[in-house]
Amino acid sequence: MTALFISWKSIISKPLSSALSVLLIAFGTGILTLLLLASHQVDEKLNKNSKDIDLVVGAKGSPLQLILSSIYYIDFPTGNIPYKEVLPIMKSPFVKRAVPLALGDNYKGIRIVGTDSNFVALYDLKIDQGKFWTENYEATIGSAVAKQNNLKIGDTFEGAHGLTTEKDKHAENPYKIVGILKESGNVTDNLILTDVASVWKMHGDHDEEHAAEESDNLDDKELTSVLIQYRSPMSVVMFPAMVNATTNMQSASPAMESTRLFSLIGVGVDTLQWFAYLVMAIAVISVFVNLYNSLKERSYDLAIMRTLGASRAKLFWIVILEGLILAIIGTFIGLVLGHTALELIGSYQEQSQAKLTGKLFLNKELYLILAGLAIGFVASLIPSIQAYRANISKTLSKN
Repeated sequence: MTALFISWKSIISKPLSSALSVLLIAFGTGILTLLLLASHQVDEKLNKNSKDIDLVVGAKGSPLQLILSSIYYIDFPTGNIPYKEVLPIMKSPFVKRAVPLALGDNYKGIRIVGTDSNFVALYDLKIDQGKFWTENYEATIGSAVAKQNNLKIGDTFEGAHGLTTEKDKHAENPYKIVGILKESGNVTDNLILTDVASVWKMHGDHDEEHAAEESDNLDDKELTSVLIQYRSPMSVVMFPAMVNATTNMQSASPAMESTRLFSLIGVGVDTLQWFAYLVMAIAVISVFVNLYNSLKERSYDLAIMRTLGASRAKLFWIVILEGLILAIIGTFIGLVLGHTALELIGSYQEQSQAKLTGKLFLNKELYLILAGLAIGFVASLIPSIQAYRANISKTLSKN
């Protein structure tokens, strides 16, 4: 019989203790897998969506809320800002590119974003079908929006007032889909884009003669926020201070607020990680106790194997393999549990922009597999050394 076969028979001969060891390893690995996948995806989404955006200018309030609503579209805006007042900010010599955002409506919970061609350039958006919007009430939609709602070029839909509900629909002015974006892997996959004038007209301005860019009759026009790209390094120091000191608006740095957000998330992640490490440590003890007790119970059988020609090395590897088998089974069950749990969590998330998925394998998960093997090896090392050093004559005389 091979060492692997003997080790497996030993494991299944004590199902309860073996199952407990596997369960502890699986539980600890599952938590670490879930945290690894979730933190990776959150970090990736934060970086992808805020890429190339140096500052957000909006109504006073929480800077984090301003960032979440204007870049990640997962919170309510802090308010609106007068277009007439923000226009000089957008044309400042410190600014390379200013992207206006006009929010306020949704379609089935999907944000309708009024903006201009600067938004396209900022995110380097490409068309998959159709074209970008050019006229009022034309819309170009993200790839995920089209796929999830079975929308195509030429379809029309009614926007609803607000960012979540569909109770107050603008039935008098439906949007017409003229383009579908190529998948970009960022927040734009889940947005509906149109021009700022369409949003203004949808909320009461039906004067077709004035475009969004015109400066006359702008007293009643408002934007939600403006995304800013700096022209030079000097802008980093001068521009935010100028906005905060000389206007009734606030400036918020995506880099700073994203770091703050991730640090807040990190507190909970660190706590769960330490809990997972504790479970893994208990798993090591469980496997050790399991193998140690098994060795005591099987000392006579191992001694007989020695008399029949089995080497000390074979007995050593029989015990080592028991620990490795338990660890491998527990580790792979834990990986499956972690991926499944995150996929389940993602299916209940309402915000598509922040949706997590378990259908992702990271190279870092290989370290979890190696850690599982290390647990099995370390836990079985002392019992295997005892098996290697066992005195055959003493063992047989006791029985």
